[in-house]
Amino acid sequence: MAKEEKKVVKASQPEEQMTTQPKPKSIMVKPLPVILDEIEDSIGQADEAAKDARKAAEEARLAGEKAANEAARVAAQAIARVETIARSALELAQLLNATLMDAATGVEKKLSGKK
Repeated sequence: MAKEEKKVVKASQPEEQMTTQPKPKSIMVKPLPVILDEIEDSIGQADEAAKDARKAAEEARLAGEKAANEAARVAAQAIARVETIARSALELAQLLNATLMDAATGVEKKLSGKK
């Protein structure tokens, strides 16, 4: 912050001899009750900001839990679909295996001349 300067000119001094004095800080010229009221207001604002931050953190935590639960639900559905597809594939593989075994047995019988 730049210091604000207030020019003080005394009537008896020529203009070349003007002196500049820094403007006093507000804490030096404000009454103590006003300063204390400002401090109290600042503390109140800080307390309110902290409450808002705690509320936002709680909302974020709940949103995170909700998102995690939703992700778990979607994953469980996907796993169930994969299990269903895998069971169907296994059944088809077993049926194909049985069919090939029957065909191989039939071909073997024909080749060996057995009926």
